[in-house]
Amino acid sequence: MKVFSFWAVAVAVCLCRIWVVDGFFEMNEEEIFYAEANASYYTESKAYNPNNALLVGLTLIKSAATKGAVCLDGTLPGYHWHRGYGSGANSWLIQLEGGGWCNSVRACVYRKTTRRGSSNYMEKQLAFTGILSNKAVENPDFFNWNRVKLRYCDGASFMGDSEHKAAQLQFRGQRIWSAAIEDLMSKGMRYANQALLSGCSAGGLASILHCDEFRNFFPRKTRVKCLSDAGLFLDAVDISGGRTLRNLYGGVVGLQGVQNNLPRICINHLDPTSVIISLTILFSLCFFPQNIIGNVKTPLFILNAAYDSWQIQSSLAPPSADPAGYWSNCRKDHSKCSAPQIQFLQRFRNQMLNAIKGFSRSRQNGLFINSCFAHCQSERQDTWFGDNSPVLGNKLFSWGFCLLHLLLEIGISTDQARRLLTVPIPVTAVATIWFSDEPDFYQCAHPYIVILLD
Repeated sequence: MKVFSFWAVAVAVCLCRIWVVDGFFEMNEEEIFYAEANASYYTESKAYNPNNALLVGLTLIKSAATKGAVCLDGTLPGYHWHRGYGSGANSWLIQLEGGGWCNSVRACVYRKTTRRGSSNYMEKQLAFTGILSNKAVENPDFFNWNRVKLRYCDGASFMGDSEHKAAQLQFRGQRIWSAAIEDLMSKGMRYANQALLSGCSAGGLASILHCDEFRNFFPRKTRVKCLSDAGLFLDAVDISGGRTLRNLYGGVVGLQGVQNNLPRICINHLDPTSVIISLTILFSLCFFPQNIIGNVKTPLFILNAAYDSWQIQSSLAPPSADPAGYWSNCRKDHSKCSAPQIQFLQRFRNQMLNAIKGFSRSRQNGLFINSCFAHCQSERQDTWFGDNSPVLGNKLFSWGFCLLHLLLEIGISTDQARRLLTVPIPVTAVATIWFSDEPDFYQCAHPYIVILLD
């Protein structure tokens, strides 16, 4: 039975708390801050930093220098690692930090004066919340794992490998990624019985791009999966009819030498006779998740907001595409959007759902696309496992609360449905059920894939 129309109505009543409204703010008009300011707002640690959060120190990767694995300014890369214990002693979670990209020499020169381009400016301690929390009541499924946050200081989602000598810029994201994983392997990760690569925003994109490579670091007996949070960036047309994000990605790919590290299966399928004029723009198509997720062999879970607030502000309706400011109010507060603007955003939502249809057909994969205005949900305690998680009516929604009539509608028996409905399943539980290959995941979480896509 086709249930897409029901889902379209159901998700419309998803009640998003104040953290969603707070996501809208006035962007700086300067190109140099364009992608930087918004991405930093959504991903920096101060977004949710309670007083009692675990603070984890920064570890610089000493061996990275000899491998040329350095930040934009040549400083050492680093990570924050909290050791696992008990049942999680041999389980590893690697979280790739997000924070936009730099697509021009000017933007990258600015970036190297910030923590996004230099470890000299990185926080010496970071609060571990959400999926990184060490508290069982906040993060019941990963709290005692080895949890690592790899800092992001290259500006190309850990994918570049080139330099700009005149500007004294090192684009070594790929080397940083490899050096970090090798360093962690030497510190015990090679003994992992299970490992999860995750990331938020630009880090969520990186978790897709590096997913199969991550799998190859481990023996076949190790359970390895990947999770991308807010990394489903779309090659969408902006409000002026242009391709803001495609142009930005073209600059990133060309400047930082990313094309040499993009998935070959995607590159080989590009049409060199395409009407796209720039070769770097052509290569940048393989930087978009929609063009590569279908070929990722390692199990992958996608968590994304259908109305991704970063993409609305920085890709769909950036100030550069709205010189008259018609979208200024809507961009800052979606409750002030006009009917035509809402229709435009709904078309973007539909484009996202269409982009993941093929991906969802693989039973090894999982996804949850909610219809809130948000960006990055796994790192914040209030959206990962808290009282302010998105809700459907007065029910806890998170990733996987299974509604009885929906379960029955797709053919699950009444007894099974009632058993599954005993308790709501929060965001962290669904991730773990999917990660551990438990059969109930396909009975509970996958109905949302059916509802979204059939």
